[in-house]
Amino acid sequence: MTEFRPNWGVDGFHLTQAAWSLRRGGVVAHATEGVWGLACDPFNAHAVGKLLRLKSRDTAKGLILIGADASCFAGELEALDADSLGRVLASWPGPVSWAVPNQRFAVWITGQHTSVVIRVPGHAQAQALCSTFGGPLVSTSANLRGRASTSDVLKVRKWFGDRLDYYLPGRTGARTRPSEIRTLTGRILR
Repeated sequence: MTEFRPNWGVDGFHLTQAAWSLRRGGVVAHATEGVWGLACDPFNAHAVGKLLRLKSRDTAKGLILIGADASCFAGELEALDADSLGRVLASWPGPVSWAVPNQRFAVWITGQHTSVVIRVPGHAQAQALCSTFGGPLVSTSANLRGRASTSDVLKVRKWFGDRLDYYLPGRTGARTRPSEIRTLTGRILR
């Protein structure tokens, strides 16, 4: 993980508070391109476990990771052939997540898969959250199992209340659904 450097740009205070919560093992609600997400530190098993319990999500499903830029996933990207790397980088920043061979993430991130799903979001605040935190973050939709993802933070507050450690003020982007997930073979998983 890179050294922490406060981001005093747009929403600097709130970004710093959110990153502090994440570093302490917390779960943070944040806006993305189309829906609200829940973020935590992917290297903290306790934090990931808390997030999974909050959502009632099966560990076997795996989780999506987001990063401020492609360098957050250098190990994963270095393992790709030139064609695959070109397709991944051409889609970022944006709402496309890629299942790539896992190089360093624990089973609590990958679930039953040998791949890890990564993205550099096209949402400026989501990128800034990763940057302020200093590395990649888990980012999964902020909904309970069986409920649709939402762009309404009031629903997120109703579902999770004070069980979340921080609500990062923000707005979702114009997309109407979660990110697309692709494999390197071109298959669309979501």
